[in-house]
Amino acid sequence: MIILIGPSASGKTEIAKILFDKYHIKKVITHTTRPIRSTEIQDVDYHFVDTNTFFRLKKSDAFIETTTYNHFDYGTSFAELADDKVLIVDPNGLRAFQALHHPRFITFFIEASETTRINRMLTRGQDLAFAKQRITFDQSSFKDITSSSTHFVINNETITIEEATDQIIQLYKKTLKA
Repeated sequence: MIILIGPSASGKTEIAKILFDKYHIKKVITHTTRPIRSTEIQDVDYHFVDTNTFFRLKKSDAFIETTTYNHFDYGTSFAELADDKVLIVDPNGLRAFQALHHPRFITFFIEASETTRINRMLTRGQDLAFAKQRITFDQSSFKDITSSSTHFVINNETITIEEATDQIIQLYKKTLKA
């Protein structure tokens, strides 16, 4: 399984999309208590569940990791784990997956400079104050994540997102064969 981690606007989501489209890598579908949006599909975008169901699953150890974001709960279930899938995690999620010591979980830290990340956020319509807030949040959240925290570091500062994705798939396949 490919596990991607990186700060806001580092390119994780775009890399995941290319992995889906070009390489047919499937998305790990996580559970959430967040309400479904009009553009989303149940069991495609997320497993949308109510709070009682989520905490019943959590109590029964169905999740590898859980997190709360914007007052909603998210969790990755053991049932979703498989080769040729991709998951984007935060630092706590990375630690939870690493604690399993699973040899087929290959982790990639996606990095880009703060300037590049701010420009990407502005390009996608977010205002400068929000972008700076995300940068500050990421500085705190990722302070313990170093280049040795993951199997590989992909810097997409001087290459395209597609080239970064190609590197990831090559490294993933090579590592699984080793």
